Amino acid sequence: MTDPVGKLPSELDQLPDRDPEETAEWAASLDAVTKAAGPHRAAYLMRRSLQHAEGAGLALPKLLETDYVNSIPTAAEPAFDGDLEMESRITAWNRWNAAAMVTRGARHGVGGHIATFASAAWLYETGFNHFFRGKEGDGSGDQLYIQGHASPGIYARAFLDGRLSEQQLDNFRQEAGGDGLPSYPHPRRLPWLWEFPTVSMGLGPLAAIYQARFNRYLTNRNIKDTSNSHVWAFLGDGEMDEPESTAALALAAREQLDNLTFVINCNLQRLDGPVRANFRVVQELEGAFRGAGWNVIKTLWGNAWDELFQLDTTGALVRRLREVPDAQFQTYATRDVAYIREHFFGAEPALAELAKLLTDAKIAECFYTSRGGHEARKVYAAYKAAVEHKGAPTVILAQTVKGYTLGKGFESKNANHQMKKLTIEEFKGMRELLGLPIPDSAFEDGLVPYGHPGKDSPEVRYLQERRAALGGPAPARRVHAVALPEPEERAFAALKKGSGKQEMATTMAFVRLAKDLMRDKETGRRWVPIVPDEARTFGMESLFPSAGIYSPLGQTYDPVDRDQLMYYKEAKDGQILNEGITEAGAMADFIAAATSYATHGETMIPFYIFYSMFGWQRTGDQMWQLADQLGKGFIVGATAGRTTLTGEGLQHADGHSHLIAATNPASLNYDPAFAYEIAVIVKDGLRRMYGPEAENVFYYLTVYNEPKPQPAMPEGVEDGIVKGLYRFKEGTPASADAPRLQLLASGTAIHWALEAQELLAADWGVTADVWSATSWGELRREALECDEALLRGEQRVPYVTQALSGAPGPVLAVSDWMRQVPDQISQWVEQDWSSLGTDGFGLSDTRDAARRHFGVDAPSIAVAALAQLARRGEVPASAVKEAREKYGL
Repeated sequence: MTDPVGKLPSELDQLPDRDPEETAEWAASLDAVTKAAGPHRAAYLMRRSLQHAEGAGLALPKLLETDYVNSIPTAAEPAFDGDLEMESRITAWNRWNAAAMVTRGARHGVGGHIATFASAAWLYETGFNHFFRGKEGDGSGDQLYIQGHASPGIYARAFLDGRLSEQQLDNFRQEAGGDGLPSYPHPRRLPWLWEFPTVSMGLGPLAAIYQARFNRYLTNRNIKDTSNSHVWAFLGDGEMDEPESTAALALAAREQLDNLTFVINCNLQRLDGPVRANFRVVQELEGAFRGAGWNVIKTLWGNAWDELFQLDTTGALVRRLREVPDAQFQTYATRDVAYIREHFFGAEPALAELAKLLTDAKIAECFYTSRGGHEARKVYAAYKAAVEHKGAPTVILAQTVKGYTLGKGFESKNANHQMKKLTIEEFKGMRELLGLPIPDSAFEDGLVPYGHPGKDSPEVRYLQERRAALGGPAPARRVHAVALPEPEERAFAALKKGSGKQEMATTMAFVRLAKDLMRDKETGRRWVPIVPDEARTFGMESLFPSAGIYSPLGQTYDPVDRDQLMYYKEAKDGQILNEGITEAGAMADFIAAATSYATHGETMIPFYIFYSMFGWQRTGDQMWQLADQLGKGFIVGATAGRTTLTGEGLQHADGHSHLIAATNPASLNYDPAFAYEIAVIVKDGLRRMYGPEAENVFYYLTVYNEPKPQPAMPEGVEDGIVKGLYRFKEGTPASADAPRLQLLASGTAIHWALEAQELLAADWGVTADVWSATSWGELRREALECDEALLRGEQRVPYVTQALSGAPGPVLAVSDWMRQVPDQISQWVEQDWSSLGTDGFGLSDTRDAARRHFGVDAPSIAVAALAQLARRGEVPASAVKEAREKYGL
């Protein structure tokens, strides 16, 4: 509906106007300005009024978009704390060596990216020279999330600093020999340099937010004071299209993470072309960040633009900048001045008059090179404002030219992301532009040379002095290995005793164990429970009042269930991270906690529990990020298996996570059947990840929500549990010549196998031994290691082969997973092999009906076993048909 004058009603129309006459006077004033000075002047006055109101602390909606100009005027820039000429020479050497490294690598076809660092060089150099804290000072230093495609520039700086050699630069992207450099920030491949993997775009910004949040968590829980640590995330404007890039912006603002700064390199180009061809990505990003509650600093224009803005007395220039789409602005950077005069300044008479006052050289400087992100003073001003801002995170939108200083063949070209090398002549042109003392004779062998001013040169001394003042080299990863003491045995003993007549799901068994371990006087405070808004589903509500849910504000309200024993308790020093409905956020939490041993020198033990189908299939890329970052901890897929969670159906019935998990070399994957197995696995995991010989691995445990009797642990099974297989219950032969077979089962399937064991014995006189396969994946991993040993001339028999050696009859494996999961080990089993599983889409029904549908319930196992024996001639073929009829299959 509209009101009588045709205007849409607003929320203000619902509020009483205590002085309509005054309101009318304000409206009349605006109308008068519009009529006398034009709509642009009226809009300007309105924006300035809103900005003034915000500065005065009036409760008004924030202005989401400002003019396309710098947030910090030139006159307001602080004094530059450094030697600009010296830093320019350092930056020039780093630009050269980054381009040289990638170009030399192109001889071997290994590629690399040049244009990204060329655009962002000053964004990094200014930080390294003035802001980024190292790990040799107080605290943990800063955490740097380097844009992956800019890695050549970081290597170039490490070379200038003496941390890398020419040979290592020449081995860029050639790691097989052991002395190479990984293509991107990969801590697992270069663990002394890189801290955070970032090239899986979108994960870097998400991880940076949760890292800043975890820093506060450590402080608020009195584990480590991280108040001197600042998180810097360097991102591309195209990268911000990834949903993960902006997924947690509101969290960062809500928790007032002023220890976090995003630096977005707005070169207006993504991999194939403009980021926003017909729009303006800077303005779009400003609106998104301001709307989420961030402090926004725009660093768009270099000093050459100052003269233009001073001449813009009508506002025509600012209006024109606000309306020109990004793709057109990129075109200006590649066309001659006459084109710019016609198509930019010719848009309206006021601009045409302004252009008459400008020389061709001034226009060329402004449109070809002068960007805020290319000028150290402007970047310095933005960084200083960011670290001094309190109460909210900051994003710096720095405009640059992609391929800057690489020559006209690179700058602002749509294809420059895929351009891997410069010619010798292009390098010589770059040399002249950068003013580097590299003689022509250095090119005589046909290769571009690396450049270095000398280890005792003023440039290197300046660089090193700057880094020393800031706390040592950066980026850098440091590990101070301190083994955690083993928890007291009583925490594990409860599960090893079994549940007696009481039924208990293994999900609850794990939670019970975790709760007891969190009480351990030595290591209890280092556990970090993480859950994405499903704590009650997994029986974790008992942890709420005892451990508390982390909130930087504490609990500012009376919880509705305060009078209950297990009420919803939030606390500033709370231990639980309850992330809401965001598996990606919970996983980012896990990564920050799992790598705290290196980032902060504080070992934490995270466990992240979730519906298993929302793990590997949903956030599997983050699992690889975790592995790359050498994270440790327990990932727990609850309600696991395709039939254990009733009623969900189709993709929400997980029969495949173990198959996906098996692709990650750092993931040790277990599907325990009993509570005592969980106790043994977790205890061994604590030893392997946090003991004296700590390994850089993490554990994936699947647990089911089906209440079952939990037996006491038999004697001597610990080794088999850890290795992945042991005989749980041996069958009793009805006669000496009774047919036999071996039933291997994991997780909840052990119960169907045990029931099938009874059916086979009672109805068919067949003896079956039941084995608990706690880890199909670990059995395979060890068998592969044995195969690799054969290539070295070592004779090793896989554990699974040894365990089943001499076991009579065929082997039938069954699980609540796709058949490919147990089939991983089939080639190392000497007996005849067959398997049952839950291949296909999930469906909604009761557990019994679903298992009958997939053919994995006890009667189906019995029929499959008889069929296997019939093929061997050990039971009559008719027995199979009789069994199907008997069990209604």
